[in-house]
Amino acid sequence: MARYTGPKSKIARRFREAIFGPDKALDKKPYGPGMHGNSRRRGKQSEYSIQLAEKQKAKYTYGLLERQFAKTFKIAAAKRGVTGENLLKFLESRLDNVVYRMGISPTRSGARQLVLHKHILVNGEIVNIPSYHLKAGDKIAVREKSKSMEVITGSLSSGRKRFGWIEWNDKEMEGVFVNMPDRSDIPENIKEQLIVELYSK
Repeated sequence: MARYTGPKSKIARRFREAIFGPDKALDKKPYGPGMHGNSRRRGKQSEYSIQLAEKQKAKYTYGLLERQFAKTFKIAAAKRGVTGENLLKFLESRLDNVVYRMGISPTRSGARQLVLHKHILVNGEIVNIPSYHLKAGDKIAVREKSKSMEVITGSLSSGRKRFGWIEWNDKEMEGVFVNMPDRSDIPENIKEQLIVELYSK
């Protein structure tokens, strides 16, 4: 299944945000990549470049490639409500993202691998499609024989942030996708209106 496999630290430095998780390179060099480093002077960005950068940041944050992201936007635009908010809600309801939010994996890419390798159940059935969209009330659990995996137990024991739209039972290693989150509850630093403006051109 297609995914971004290029240099992650360079991308994180471009946006000056740890969009792939904790990054020592970003901590050491909190400025854009390139041979001139922090001394490089950048001209005024055009409206288009600002909008494009915001779309790219959202793509990399949620681990989607161009076609998949464009398809998700199209679905969000067709749904009633605010298109930008719908887009983020659809991205948040992806199985790999919810596995990450539940703390089963410390990163979205790690969550994607767990889903692909059939360690995750949805409503009691194995689902190995990272882009699978969850519905309110869906039950997500770690497969019984995968509960002792160090990558999972280590992530769960390291603590996690709680989210109002997700319930989690540490003892059973299972949780519920309660409902779609409100925009105000989504912590990602993404200006979704810029993405809507870009696709509206």
